[in-house]
Amino acid sequence: MKYLLEGKISVKAALQSPYREVLSVMMDKSRKDRDTCYILKQARNQNIEVSLVDREEIDALCEGKTHGGVIAYTSERNFQTLSDVKKKNMFLAIVEGVEDPFNFGFVLRSLYAAGVDAIILGPRNWTTAATTLGKASAGASELLPMIIAEDMGETLAQLKALDVNIVCANRDDDAIEMYDYDFSQSICICIGGEKRGLSKVILNESDQNVYIPYHNDFKNALSAASASTILAYEVLRQRK
Repeated sequence: MKYLLEGKISVKAALQSPYREVLSVMMDKSRKDRDTCYILKQARNQNIEVSLVDREEIDALCEGKTHGGVIAYTSERNFQTLSDVKKKNMFLAIVEGVEDPFNFGFVLRSLYAAGVDAIILGPRNWTTAATTLGKASAGASELLPMIIAEDMGETLAQLKALDVNIVCANRDDDAIEMYDYDFSQSICICIGGEKRGLSKVILNESDQNVYIPYHNDFKNALSAASASTILAYEVLRQRK
C-alpha cells in the first residue's frame, strides 16, 4: 500500500528517514527554490523516480493547497523495538489517548526537538494520517523512532527491567512539582490526552507522578502538546 506525503518539509524528512521508503516524488516543474532543488537532488541520488509536472496536477492529488509544489508516495512506515533504542540514560515517552492527528503531530514535534529517544504508542493505526502527521509535526513523525506497545503492561515491565523510571504527568495526591524530580536518570515520561488522561495500566506502574505548577489557580489540564513540550524541555534543561 502507498501513502501520500504533502509538502517540502514532510518529503524532505521522509528522504532522510530510515523508517520509511520513498517510492516516487512529484514536483511542480516551475519551482526552483533551494528546498525544492535539495529534494530533487536527494531523490535522484537515491534513485527515486521524480516527475516534474504542472502545479494543477499536484493540486488534484492533495487535500489542500499548502503542499508547496512537492509530494511523495511512500511505503508504510516501519516501527522499532526497545532493543533498537536501548542506551544509557534513555529518554522515552509514552503518549496515550491523543486522538486528533494534528495534536498528535504537535506532540511529536516537541518531543523530537527536545531529544526524546523514542515514543511508545498503543496499537492504533496512525498510518492513514501520514500526511497530517507529517505537516503538524514538521517532519518529526518521519524521524522519531516509534514503538508500538501491543500489550502496554508487558512493555512497562520491559522498561522496569531496563531500570527505566516511569514518570507520569498526573496531578495526584503523591505528585511532586516537575522541578523537584531528577530527570537525569533513564526515564519514560507518560502523557495522556485531555479527555481521559492516562490509563490505570500506566498509572499503577508509575514510579513518580509529577505536575506542572501553574502561576494562578487554574483548574484545567494543559493540552497534551503543551504538557509534552514543558516536560520534555525540563528534561532537556536538567540534562544540559
